[in-house]
Formats: sequence, structure tokens, C-alpha cells
Amino acid sequence: MARAIWKGTISFGLVNVPVELYPASQSHSLSFSMLDKRDFSPVGYKRYNKTTGAEVPWNDIVKGYEYEKDQFVVMSEEDFRRANVQQAKSVEISTFVDANSVPPQYFETPYYLVPGERGQKVYALLRETMRTTGKIGVGQVVIRTSHHLAAVIPVGEALMMITLRYAKELRAEKEFDFPPMSLKSAGVTPKELDLAKKLIEDMAGEWDPNEFEDTYNEDLLQRIEEKVKRGETKVLTKPEGEAGEARSAQVIDLMELLKRSIDKTATRAPKRAAAAEQEEEEEAPAAPAARARKAGTAKAAAERKPAARRKRA
Repeated sequence: MARAIWKGTISFGLVNVPVELYPASQSHSLSFSMLDKRDFSPVGYKRYNKTTGAEVPWNDIVKGYEYEKDQFVVMSEEDFRRANVQQAKSVEISTFVDANSVPPQYFETPYYLVPGERGQKVYALLRETMRTTGKIGVGQVVIRTSHHLAAVIPVGEALMMITLRYAKELRAEKEFDFPPMSLKSAGVTPKELDLAKKLIEDMAGEWDPNEFEDTYNEDLLQRIEEKVKRGETKVLTKPEGEAGEARSAQVIDLMELLKRSIDKTATRAPKRAAAAEQEEEEEAPAAPAARARKAGTAKAAAERKPAARRKRA
């Protein structure tokens, strides 16, 4: 089980829920070492004292804030806690908002809030009250040395805390050049809009995160194995010209691309349906031999029972 990174309470009004905070995400990325490209030796980094040049062990490192040039005020964990005692030990919910009212660009990192001792009842009360009212809690908390805006959200049996970005952390849209909201001003024709709607409708489906897999690590490992087999472990691969660079200079026939995309999606749909049906058949349990004998002859029962199951599936 993951290790708790914070212990405290969820507070709303005068009610406090003892909780522990656990990361809800985990990385599966490959680990790479830094190498000196001149001889491919591993590169190491040292923490050193800029006055003496001596290496400094982790146990002797503390945090400091440079309030003037080369002048620092040292800060301990207790100093960070005392900066805001309440938020350092509590997720302070200041308001409850509609569950769908927070725009997606504000969401950041998910965590599980696990109830502590004697907190099960009030934890369940808060979770189910938010679920039935369609609300989520929004408040602030200090985790380690960082201050966060956060949302407390009921997800299944759990309460999750998802850190949020502050408004000032998001860049304004006006910093960028986006096409106008008016399709006519953007040069989009009604026919192109109809084809785009058709394409999206054909590609529409239910959200299932298990349909998506991060295969990039496998692709990287395959590339690494190829280089090892070819004896290219010390060869820096040169970049090749991208095929997309030539295509970008061509005039794009949007209508033609949309039509071809719709045709391609139409050919995939039967394959997806067949694959889903086959998966359901494979998951359906086979009839036990004993049940087959009771229904009649073993051969007749074996032919009838699985067929009936497939039909119901």
C-alpha cells in the first residue's frame, strides 16, 4: 500500500473528519540516466557548499529564503507550519459548488482521502451528502511546504482530493490567437460542419479508461532492444526529415479529409462490434459437464447450452 504523505482533517463548518492523504496516481515511465556524450559515462550531480566547495549531505540541508542579495532567512518545517497553522493540518472547505461547475483546466493532481480512526461515520456522511446534492467541496490546504486550492469529490466509496490551479496560474486566452467563435468568420461552411458532426457521431462512445493504454514504454523498450541487437549502443541516432513537413505545404481539402475519415470510421465499426461480441462470448462461463448429462445426452446438451448463453450475452 502507498504511504500517506499527509495526515489531518477535512473541516466544514464545525465538523472535522480525520483523514490521511495518499497519492492516487502512479508513474510507469522508464528511468533514464544522464550520460556524457563524449564517452557515454554516467553523469553525477553533487550538492556542494558554494563557499567552501565541500559536498553537503542531505541531512545538513535546510531551506532558506534570499530576502536580500546573499542574505538568507532559514526556514524549518515548523516555520512552514506556523505560516498557516489551520491549513497545515486541515483541508478547509470554504464552499460547496455544483459538481460540473469547475472547468477542466483547473484540475491538477488526484489524491485519496482515507478516513482515520473514529472517522468512518462522519466521512460517509460527508461523502453521501455531497453525492446526493450534486456538490463538491472547494477549499485550501498546505501539503508539506506548498499551499493548494483543492476540490473534495465523492468517487465511489472514496472521497478524493484533487488539487486545483489558482486563477492567476492560468494564462489568459487573449495571449493567444484563436479562430473566432463565428464559424462564418472562421471560414467554415455549413457542409463542412455537417460532415464534422457526422464524423464525431460515428466516433462517439462511452467513456472507458480501460480502452486506452500507454504503450510508449513498450515502444521505447523495443527501440532499445533494436539498438542493442544492431550493436548501436554508442550511436546517437540522427533525426530524419518528417513526411508531415512536405504535406503541411500542400493545400488541404477539408471536405475530402472529412469524407475519407467518415468512410474509415464506418469500416472500423463492424470490426469493433465483432470484437466486443467475441469478448462477451469468451467471458460467458462454459456449461459444466455434470449439468449437460442431466439435461440429456452429453452431446445434445453441449450443443444447446453454450448457444443459449451466447444469445443472452
